[in-house]
Amino acid sequence: MKYLMGVDNGGTFAKAALFSEDGRQVSVANFPTKIVMPRPGYMERDMDELWKVNVAAIKQAISKSGINPSDIAGISFCGHGKGLYLMGSDGKPSYNGIISTDERAWEYVERWEKDGITRAIYPYSYQKVLACQPVSLIAWFKEHNPDVLNRTKYIFSVKDYIRYKVTGKAYAEYTDFSGANLVDLNTKKYNREMLALFGIDDIIDKLPELCNSSDICGYVTKEVAELTGLPEGIPAAAGMFDVDACGIASGLSDEEKMCMIAGTWSINEYICKRPIVNGTIALNSMFCIPEYYLIEESSPTSASNLEWFIRNVMNYESKEEGKSIYALANEMVSSVNAQDGNLFFLPFINGSNEDPLAKGSFIGLTSYHQKKHLLRAIYEGVVFSHYFHIQNLLKNRNQPKSIRLSGGASNSDIWVHIFADVMQIPIDVLGSKEAGAQGAAMVAGIASGIYCDYVDAINKTVKIKNTVYPNIELKNIYQEKYETYRMINDALKTVWSRFPN
Repeated sequence: MKYLMGVDNGGTFAKAALFSEDGRQVSVANFPTKIVMPRPGYMERDMDELWKVNVAAIKQAISKSGINPSDIAGISFCGHGKGLYLMGSDGKPSYNGIISTDERAWEYVERWEKDGITRAIYPYSYQKVLACQPVSLIAWFKEHNPDVLNRTKYIFSVKDYIRYKVTGKAYAEYTDFSGANLVDLNTKKYNREMLALFGIDDIIDKLPELCNSSDICGYVTKEVAELTGLPEGIPAAAGMFDVDACGIASGLSDEEKMCMIAGTWSINEYICKRPIVNGTIALNSMFCIPEYYLIEESSPTSASNLEWFIRNVMNYESKEEGKSIYALANEMVSSVNAQDGNLFFLPFINGSNEDPLAKGSFIGLTSYHQKKHLLRAIYEGVVFSHYFHIQNLLKNRNQPKSIRLSGGASNSDIWVHIFADVMQIPIDVLGSKEAGAQGAAMVAGIASGIYCDYVDAINKTVKIKNTVYPNIELKNIYQEKYETYRMINDALKTVWSRFPN
């Protein structure tokens, strides 16, 4: 039996997990990563500290597994998309890493929209421009802190940075960079004319060589082997955007399936042989299976809203009968019926799909409402945001037989039921608890020759834990609540400019 390591760097945690070649999760280690917020809307992390956390996670996952490290056949990586990780010519970070909930560059998005740049870019990338994308952040640095760019040698995504630290080799990978307005989807190459529209064409030489997800991009160095316990010289596959990793771990290998990831971001996706170019889809990018494009609707509006509530309103650990705070939250939500109360939550604590200045909000709060009602509103508001994205996706395809769900929310039975009842579509819950890490491990298996291809990896490893079917009796109740949620969003669009970052 051989084992595969997947390393997943999201917006709040670094995780390393070991999987057997048949897809069984053998061990996992995860550590929170410190967020640096020098100003409202700025979301950064110390890159050296992030690397140390990754080393600790890899080392602990190996230790907890009880396996012989020499049986680890390969390693690969995934991580949050967007954001920016800059490495200097001196081998040190040029600046803190910037994560995908950063909003500092929102003015550039508005400016490019008004100036027609967004429309001019679309025929190259077939995606909207976001404040957290590298192009927006690079433009911000160019104007506000050009010295950072002057001393930068490589522009990375988070997983490209971690792979660089493991191997010493610099590469960029298609799924991340094609979803960041950095790659021309027509030619699948960097395009200087495209970057010039953003005013950043002078950084093209800082963009590393592009590679596919399953390409071998170096090998574990002796130094890293000594730090982590990984075998020296095992192959390191390029890896992928965590959206793709969760998709692969969900069995996303054909055009019928649809997936949702409910983590820091609300990710909603399917794959297609051609990009959707009619303007109804926010993001087209290259999928990890090279012949497919990823059709994606997303926003930072998902389960991270619960994390904010737990961190600021509840204690992380409940003293009640030794229950975790998450179990207690689920019980509290379950005690409130869908039709009880009329409290709404806008899940915009970390950003919005509605307006770059929109803020998280409770609407309809009265003295009647208790903590359990606030939690129920958070669960429902997150699902409503996912539903908004799903409706956009369904403008271009038939409704799937079911939707496959992964991410933190998939661990909550009541939350999964709310997903099914709002969407009135069966929800498949995946068996793996760490879908992103599993997707990375699967691509490590392809690179190391354990699997022939993605379909082979999926057939041998992906398992659906259970399927939750919608309650038809709640269809009208949730449809009315969703319509009210949409009315609240529309009404508040006129006031968000009074709440600047």
